[in-house]
Amino acid sequence: MDEIKIICKNKKARHNYFIEDSMEAGLVLRGPEVKSLRAGKANLSDSYATVERGEVWIINCHISPYDPAYHLNSNPLRKRKLLLHKKEINRLIGKSQEQGWNIIPLKLYFKGGKVKVEIALAKGKQMHDKRATIKERQAKREIDQAMKSNNR
Repeated sequence: MDEIKIICKNKKARHNYFIEDSMEAGLVLRGPEVKSLRAGKANLSDSYATVERGEVWIINCHISPYDPAYHLNSNPLRKRKLLLHKKEINRLIGKSQEQGWNIIPLKLYFKGGKVKVEIALAKGKQMHDKRATIKERQAKREIDQAMKSNNR
């Protein structure tokens, strides 16, 4: 089984979106970008994916420049192509054209020496949905603490 090393996660994704379905995609990178990722210098906040001319692109994924390769570095926020099967791309096209559906990256990780991105079809949460989620989480935490103190 391939060992998975997580580079970074999009922590705000589950707070701001209802996640329906997730899938794994490869990522087209340049050499210095891979070295920078091995050092853990990436950020997925505010990033999203779009489908253009039958290809899926990730936008606003910040990969910091790798200092020893300063002459080979490119723009840290450049568009990067995602590698998916045609069937998966067609599904993403169908869902993303519906009102309110977005494609967002959840995490960036190494799997078997290759960089992978977990992307998800997501629908944005309204403010009242976020509040309800926070209340549920706090209630669950209080119940768990009460059960833990009763068991002592």
